[in-house]
Amino acid sequence: METHNVYLVFLMLGMLITGSINTLSKKAQNDCIAPGVANHSANGTTTEHPFNHPWFQTVIMFTGEMTCLFGLCFIRRRERERWRKERLVTLTEATAAENLLASQPRIFQLILSAPTICDLFGTSLGGIGLVYVNASVWQMLRGSIIIFTGILSKLFLKRQLRFAHWAGMILTMVGLILVGISSIFNDQNKSDVYKTVLGILLILVGQIVGASQMIIEEVFLKKQGFHPLHVVGMEGSFGFFIMCLVVLPAMYFIPGADINGSYENSIDALYQIFNDSNLLIFSLLYLISIAFYNFFGLAVTKSLTAVHRTLIDACRTVMVWAVGLFIYYAFNPAYGEPFHTTWGILQIDGFLFLIIGTCLYNELVDPSYLMWWCQPCQALTVNKSVASIQVGDDGERKPLLQEPQEE
Repeated sequence: METHNVYLVFLMLGMLITGSINTLSKKAQNDCIAPGVANHSANGTTTEHPFNHPWFQTVIMFTGEMTCLFGLCFIRRRERERWRKERLVTLTEATAAENLLASQPRIFQLILSAPTICDLFGTSLGGIGLVYVNASVWQMLRGSIIIFTGILSKLFLKRQLRFAHWAGMILTMVGLILVGISSIFNDQNKSDVYKTVLGILLILVGQIVGASQMIIEEVFLKKQGFHPLHVVGMEGSFGFFIMCLVVLPAMYFIPGADINGSYENSIDALYQIFNDSNLLIFSLLYLISIAFYNFFGLAVTKSLTAVHRTLIDACRTVMVWAVGLFIYYAFNPAYGEPFHTTWGILQIDGFLFLIIGTCLYNELVDPSYLMWWCQPCQALTVNKSVASIQVGDDGERKPLLQEPQEE
């Protein structure tokens, strides 16, 4: 039991650290200014411009996820070696082969394309929103996923939500409103306010899609028995090919405000990455952190629940905000974020509401001392007894008095 607890702590810390690196490196990419492809509107010269390629960042994410297949192959190789030893010691060859095939389903699973589509749109929408808001605000707004995960888990997983869960979601919603208001009021320019509102809306929509992905992944992991590396690797593979063969070419030819008139010029993104060493480092950090973050996140989902994963994901907000402030004041203001003395307190209040709501939802706070929160123990016992009499194993109501069955 102690070893299992240490393993869970390792998974949660790994998810927290790699998730923070993920957010900070992704925002740092957006803050970089680098030369790209020849600009037709500037007589074919290369001009420096911001790295604004959220859809290409999704490709980087899927590439990081795809590398998890190498880890899956390594684990399966160790399982085959153990199978050979078991075959020689305890099992017959036929029984051992059946056990091995059951524990190692084929790698290509078309059903895993469903969470891939959710991952594609959820990440891309969130990436576009990150362009218009600070990293800490983006991370705080991602806390809204606990609301959407709770509602979807009740609808599709038939999970019972008690009063503490609903109270936690309401407090989380209050926190989101405060964070959103503080972010909007920090922008004095009217055009910047519109962009901030657009970014907030895109992030919230992305979290709805992300919550759907978590529910689907929880069903696959707990009912289908897929290894976390299997799910992450196949999501990355499906997503990489969908992005490269369909999405990015479409974004290139759709008219837009990006360089040379594209909605998003991915060729320009490649030129910018290889022309700027800082941007290259941030991209590699993002790729590596994505690979480990998704593994840790799915392992937590398999060992605990999707709600515990959202709890850890919300806790990394503290680290993202603290590191962002530290970078801004101690190193380079171009890659960090300042503390706004006017509306920063409102953002802190919103964050506290998010933390309290998350703790209530996950029952980390014991509210039993409040008389109105829980029913008396005696009433609960009576209600459970009545329920056990009136409801049978098949879910149908039973008569209160029944004839005794013969042995």
